[in-house]
Amino acid sequence: MKPDLSHEIDVTPAFFDVDVMEIVWHGHYVKYLELARSALLAKYDYDYPRMRESGYAWPIVDMRLKYVKPAAYGQALKVRAQIVEWENRLRIEYLIRDAKTGARLNSAYTIQVAVDMATREMCFVCPEVLWQRLGVTP
Repeated sequence: MKPDLSHEIDVTPAFFDVDVMEIVWHGHYVKYLELARSALLAKYDYDYPRMRESGYAWPIVDMRLKYVKPAAYGQALKVRAQIVEWENRLRIEYLIRDAKTGARLNSAYTIQVAVDMATREMCFVCPEVLWQRLGVTP
């Protein structure tokens, strides 16, 4: 059984996130994912500064978003991020839903790989520092 490596944040779309159709512009969902991913990684003391200190960069190499219902200006949202893979790559799945009704608005995932910052080589196995921070084993 995989451990629950998840975290949830609250987001409220600002006026500048809304497009001429009066809904949240699709590109801003990526920002919401980033906010949730950053909070999740900070929970395990492996946010971006800690990644850099450990000698690894973690670029996103794949991302997919599925839009189900639009979000609107001022709508309270819950954004849940969960790490589901950590052995060879870091895969995080997301769920954005309406905070009041729980209705699903968007689901997504990102895939990141470890890159040794000294050599700029991609690692084919996640570095041990990630497993230590998450409290998991490969």
